[in-house]
Amino acid sequence: MNMKFVAAVCAAFVLAAAPAWAHHAFAAEFDAKKPVHLDGVVTKVELINPHAWIHVDVTGQDGKVTSWMVEAGSPNVLLRRGFTKTSVAPGTRVIVEGYQSKDGSLRANGRDITLPDGKKLFLGSSGTGAPYDKK
Repeated sequence: MNMKFVAAVCAAFVLAAAPAWAHHAFAAEFDAKKPVHLDGVVTKVELINPHAWIHVDVTGQDGKVTSWMVEAGSPNVLLRRGFTKTSVAPGTRVIVEGYQSKDGSLRANGRDITLPDGKKLFLGSSGTGAPYDKK
């Protein structure tokens, strides 16, 4: 068998597995002891792999606006749960329940998002170790 061919096939397998290495567990970045309740307006939705991101502007009691990045499950998982591009268009007021990043930045792992009509969607990724993880 041609050794260059074998090397190329091995390299292809290694490169194909790279996205899996980038996937992280909840506990690596987020703190289950730092729950967050975000009531704000969606500014951007990124349905990208490996995790979708929802950007939310939250106005504090002092009137100051903070911009949060909320990590959600993969786009495929979210779509199967009823979450589409139009579910949370920019300008939509939402409530997000989740957990803040360990570094204290304005990033959170989203557990649930409540839409204006009261519909609640689960945002989490299964198998990450996040609280209320349905294994």
